[in-house]
Amino acid sequence: MIPRLALLILAVLCGVLFLAFLVASPLHMSIYLALLVAALFCWGLFASRSFHGKDWLKAGALAALLFVTGYLVSTWIYLARSEPGELPKITRLPGDSGDGHTAILYYTHGEPPAYSPWPWIETFHELDSDNASFVPWPFRPFFLSGVRQFYLESGGSAHNAVHKIMLHSLIQAMPEALGQGVQFYQAFLDSPPRPDEATIQAINEGASKLIVMPVFLTDSSHTIGGREQVESVEVDKYGVEVCYAKPLWDTEALQQMFVARADTHLGGVEKSKVGILLIGHGQPQDWDAIYPTQTEQEELFRQQVRQRLIQVGYRPENIVLAWMEFKQPDVVEGVQKLLENDIELILYFSASISANAIHSEIQTPKEVAHANVPAEVELVNMGAWGNSPYVIEAIRQRILECDPSLSEE
Repeated sequence: MIPRLALLILAVLCGVLFLAFLVASPLHMSIYLALLVAALFCWGLFASRSFHGKDWLKAGALAALLFVTGYLVSTWIYLARSEPGELPKITRLPGDSGDGHTAILYYTHGEPPAYSPWPWIETFHELDSDNASFVPWPFRPFFLSGVRQFYLESGGSAHNAVHKIMLHSLIQAMPEALGQGVQFYQAFLDSPPRPDEATIQAINEGASKLIVMPVFLTDSSHTIGGREQVESVEVDKYGVEVCYAKPLWDTEALQQMFVARADTHLGGVEKSKVGILLIGHGQPQDWDAIYPTQTEQEELFRQQVRQRLIQVGYRPENIVLAWMEFKQPDVVEGVQKLLENDIELILYFSASISANAIHSEIQTPKEVAHANVPAEVELVNMGAWGNSPYVIEAIRQRILECDPSLSEE
């Protein structure tokens, strides 16, 4: 009786360990894999001694059912969790008007330097609350395993580090604001500190005005999420005036950055022989009803960039718009369309990504490789925006739209 009970327990345990292996950090995944293999071995050992003939088939079917049960129950519990942590306390008293200085909150998506499931778990919660379709919950651990694989291939993400450099460049580009006592704060939706944490810090340090600068291309779930975090702090209780700057999709400086970067990567190739692929991020079709501006603004932005490239001599038929995910044409289709023309060089941009990320450094190049580009056609990954003077100027202009006086001596 005891061996048979052990079989039931081991079958459930195998399901739990399988979930743990799929979502564990790279440092721990081998441990869970070893435990899973050991549990399967023990199950096979007990089963070979306890069952024979048809009983073996019945035991196998029951074990499979219990394995799936263990996996599904542990997955449900795992995905239902929220990232631990508490917001800092607000030490400023309601009604305190602060010391009069302006705080600029620079926030963006964020991508943990090393693999972490937490940003995606929080994203799952957000999407589910909006009834937006995504990977069904039983298969989400496989999605997380895929994210982990990207991290293993890349060795980590420099996304947050690049944004820290970009914020430093922005501060250097706004000496007049520094002279007025403006303070800058950085936050990430998917990494600490988050916008609500940074907002509380600004309140505690006496800010009387807060400019919230979303370093994103479009109005989307990300900008909505950042605004909701800031609003959750109830800054009006502390007399703080808030201005929400707009994202960057229609800024001339950001659009011009693509032209300048393309021009510096020609390598002696004539513009008529250069293909340019502008890759948007994309979102599922049913998300367009929930976040309608994201797809619309991504499309308009890339069309405007395309027109600027045409104006400086790149051929219209050699400039193609594609999507990273969810929409058509995808990256492979975009590259193949360029290959229909007489080109020697393909420059491909992750047009919607603000700084080096798994998307721009791993996912997109992989997709381009699937297009089977001939060896005689050179491929150059132009990556994300990064710390370009054009990007910094676009951000600065958005901030000045909230407060023009910050450019005054």
